[in-house]
Amino acid sequence: MKLLHLHRSDNVAVLAADGRAGDRVALASGGDIVLPCDLVMGHKIAIRAIPAGADVLKYGCPIGYAATDIAVGDHVHLHNLTSRYTVIEDMEAAGQ
Repeated sequence: MKLLHLHRSDNVAVLAADGRAGDRVALASGGDIVLPCDLVMGHKIAIRAIPAGADVLKYGCPIGYAATDIAVGDHVHLHNLTSRYTVIEDMEAAGQ
């Protein structure tokens, strides 16, 4: 399985395929990450620790900030990411 690391300054990478809890994903910088849960392609994984309040970087730009401390390998999504730009509606939680 591969991660897409879109910009050298990004602290997240994107899953290039669906993954299962326990799958190992190699990092280009060395080492690997064990997926914490089942995830579908396109979801973000932290490739560096991100402290609460710090910018979450994707495409070389902040997409929001960490609502809590995010460890290497954690799934980065609505439960631990807060947008500075728009209100995010969680359609998955709404059952849509």
